[in-house]
Amino acid sequence: MLQIGDEVVYFSAVFLLVVLGTRSATAASLLTASLYVFMVMFRFPPVPAEQAGRVLRPRAPSGGVPVVAHRGGGHDAPENTLAAIREASRNGATGVELDLSFTADGVPVLMHDETLDRTTNGTGKVSKVQFVQLKRLDAAVRHRLKDKFRGEKVPTLQEAVEECIRHQLTIFFDVKDQPDKAALVLHEMYKKFPVLYNSSIVSSFEPKVIYKMRQTDPNVVTALTHRPWRLSRFGDGTPRTLSTWGQMWTSVLDVLLDWAHHHILWKLCGVSAILVQKDFVSLDYVQFWAERGVEVVGWTVNTAVEKDFYQNLLKIGYITDSLLEDCDSHY
Repeated sequence: MLQIGDEVVYFSAVFLLVVLGTRSATAASLLTASLYVFMVMFRFPPVPAEQAGRVLRPRAPSGGVPVVAHRGGGHDAPENTLAAIREASRNGATGVELDLSFTADGVPVLMHDETLDRTTNGTGKVSKVQFVQLKRLDAAVRHRLKDKFRGEKVPTLQEAVEECIRHQLTIFFDVKDQPDKAALVLHEMYKKFPVLYNSSIVSSFEPKVIYKMRQTDPNVVTALTHRPWRLSRFGDGTPRTLSTWGQMWTSVLDVLLDWAHHHILWKLCGVSAILVQKDFVSLDYVQFWAERGVEVVGWTVNTAVEKDFYQNLLKIGYITDSLLEDCDSHY
C-alpha cells in the first residue's frame, strides 16, 4: 500500500515543478489537485493479497523461490510451444511466461515476435497470416534442438492454457499491444477456466494494457514489466538511435517513465507485481516495493550465479530461459 508520506512527497514535487514551469501558484495548485482527484477516482485497488500470493508465491517443488520459464523456456525447447510447457514442468518450473499474439483472422496464439521468421519456417507478420496457414508451420525448425522437437506447432492460447492447467503451472501472460482485444480474449479465458484467477497473472510493458485488463476484469492479478532506459536502448544496451538529440530526448523520456512506474502507474493500475530486468534488482529495491505490497520478479536470470543470488539473497522469484544450464538471454 502507498504510504501517506509518499503521497505528500509526490504531489509536493509535482506542485513545485509546475510552479517552476508556470511561475503561478494558482495553476500549480489546480493541476496538482486535478491529478490527485484523477488518481483517487480512476485508480484500481489491487486484488486481495492472499490471491496475489497464490499466484506469485506458489509452493516450489524444492521449497525454493518460484522459477518461471521465459517463453516456456526458449533455450530448453522451442519457445511458446506446448513442448516448451511440458519441458518446463518436467524440469521443475513453477510457471511459464507466454506471449500473446493474434492472427489475421483474430485467433489468439502464442508468438513473441511480430514476424514468423525467427522461430518458424514461415515469413511475414503474424497479424497478416490466417490461422489455417499458421498451423502448417514448424515452430521448432530454428531451434538448437530442432531434431528433438521437429514438427512442433504454434499453439492457440486455449491449447496453451489447458496444457498449463494440466501441469499445474502458473501462467504469466505477456501482452505487447492491442489492449482491447487482449483484455477481451483473456477475460473469456478466465471465465472459461476460473482456476486462472489463482494461477495466472497478466503483465505488460504498456500500462494501458494493464489498465484495460483491470477495467475489463478487476479480479485478475496483474503486473507491470519494466526495464530502465528501455526507450533509449535495446535490451543488449546498444542505443536505439545514433542521433545525439535523439538519445538525449529518449533518455529524458526514460527518466520520466521510470519515475511514473515507481510513483504513479503502479498505483493507478493496482498491480500486484513488477517484473524488472535482473540488473536493476537489489535488496533495497525489493524492500521498496514490499513496503507498498508489490512483489518483485526479476528477468531474465540465466546463470547459476544469478540464480543463487535470487534464491538465497533476494529470496524472490525469477524468470529464466533455461532450467538446465547457463545460457545467453533471448531479447
